[in-house]
Amino acid sequence: MKTKVVVVGGVAGGASFAARWRRLNEEAEIIMFEKGPHVSFSNCSLPYHLSGIVGDRQKLVLMDPEQFDRKHNIEARVNSEVIHINREKKTVTVQKVGTDEKYEESYDQLVLSTGANPVVPKLEGIDLPHVFTVRNVVDIGKINEYIQQEEVQDVAVIGGGFIGVEVAENVRLSGLNVSLVEFANQIMTPFDYDMAQVLHKEMIDHHVNLIVGDGLKEVQADGITLQSGKQIHAQAVILAIGVRPETTLAESAGLEIGETGGIKVNQHYLTSDPTIYAVGDAIEVYHQLMHQPTRLALAGPAQRQARAAADHLHGIPHRHTGVIGSSSIHLFDLNAASTGLNEKTAKMAGISYDTVYIMPNDKVGLMPNSHPLHFKLLFEYPTGKILGAQAIGKGNADKRIDVIATMITMGGTLDDLKELELTYSPMLGTAKDVVNMAALVGLNLLHGNLNQVPVSEARNLVESGAFIIDVRERKEYEAGHLRTSVNIPMSEFRDRLDEIPKDRPVYLHCRTGQRSYNVYAALRQLGFEKVQNISGSYLGISHYEYYDDQRLQRDPIVTEYNFK
Repeated sequence: MKTKVVVVGGVAGGASFAARWRRLNEEAEIIMFEKGPHVSFSNCSLPYHLSGIVGDRQKLVLMDPEQFDRKHNIEARVNSEVIHINREKKTVTVQKVGTDEKYEESYDQLVLSTGANPVVPKLEGIDLPHVFTVRNVVDIGKINEYIQQEEVQDVAVIGGGFIGVEVAENVRLSGLNVSLVEFANQIMTPFDYDMAQVLHKEMIDHHVNLIVGDGLKEVQADGITLQSGKQIHAQAVILAIGVRPETTLAESAGLEIGETGGIKVNQHYLTSDPTIYAVGDAIEVYHQLMHQPTRLALAGPAQRQARAAADHLHGIPHRHTGVIGSSSIHLFDLNAASTGLNEKTAKMAGISYDTVYIMPNDKVGLMPNSHPLHFKLLFEYPTGKILGAQAIGKGNADKRIDVIATMITMGGTLDDLKELELTYSPMLGTAKDVVNMAALVGLNLLHGNLNQVPVSEARNLVESGAFIIDVRERKEYEAGHLRTSVNIPMSEFRDRLDEIPKDRPVYLHCRTGQRSYNVYAALRQLGFEKVQNISGSYLGISHYEYYDDQRLQRDPIVTEYNFK
């Protein structure tokens, strides 16, 4: 019997399901409805139209309805909103956008890929014509046209997630002044606070007016007022506060909604109705590390869900592994990526963990364009199971995080990561790659061969008068150091043991942590039991302190910052 499949939503999840189902079933009738004027557009590329990186807006549209029909024999109906599902009759009611025209379409199988809608708070002035959201090609076109036609010079972006940060970056790259406002105390919440400080510095280095710990209160014709009372001049306001799953259609049809607010699906992405699948941003998914439901608005998982659902409909087995949340972003001169759990989510899940924070060079130091790569690894204590990682630097942060994502998916441990054989070329990496090094440090922690304090404790150590030894060479120390530290270089410490106390804690650091660990190991063998290494060392301390020093106008704990 010829199967008729109706797909609601024509972007990542819906279009992927339709294309996969066609490959599996040439005889099936496939109709895809999309409320907007475009199907299969590059949602994640939208912000890059504002800077001109994607100059032609039409290039954001990957395939039009005619191409779907011609290449895949899929009928894609745009400007067509599905407003009701009649589960008993197995029909959907469709309304042509902008008209009163309605009609019914039958289905054998229904697929919901309704996505998510931008969060728009109910605030004074939020409906003014210079306030925008970013969801599709039409939205980004309206923003760009308004900026050009009104000769906008000052833009305020509300929200420091992926969309907000990318919009702010691209607005700044276009030559405009931009303020980025984030209610939380940091941007990019997949990253821990210590890692986010590197991103904060990058933003202000590129003259973005970054405001954290404050929220939008009101929009005026020429600016915004924040909850703190601070006023910011802005001729255009772009909301990127977050998204909510679009579940109106599912709820009205009586489909079960999960505890996180997304459509509840089983391991095959079937809803509570066995003839209706759901995929993408609208659904609730299972987090394999936290062992609980969550929501994940990412294109990659949506496409995998779509394939799994189509395979199940065709009778092809699918192993459901859940999600771990892997993402990456390019921000001005930096690349940043994360996967799995960070400290906040590990604590929420009640998981006992420890962390590694290192910053070796991303390639051999002799090579051109060799730069430090900030790398943080989380592992479960005491099993050594890898839980997550974050990487930020000018080099291949995403490559390293992809390795960790693979290890997590395979249930890997620190021992597995230590033994992982990776490619090596001086122009591309190091013989002991960043991820291998992180595993070695993690194993030292796990086996009790290293005691450390996080970079976030450096200010408290300085202000409390802790005994801190900087083991860098004298010229490095003189170029910038912690104000209360003592310089005992690695090349001299064996001759200066009498200067190091045994009756109180001693904290060691160098530039990135490697030399100070060598000194730490030697001192422990020489009977110094109260020594600890400062994770992140001077480079990490400089990045951790810099943005808050500027924002809070506080006295630095360093004589000079070091960022190289």
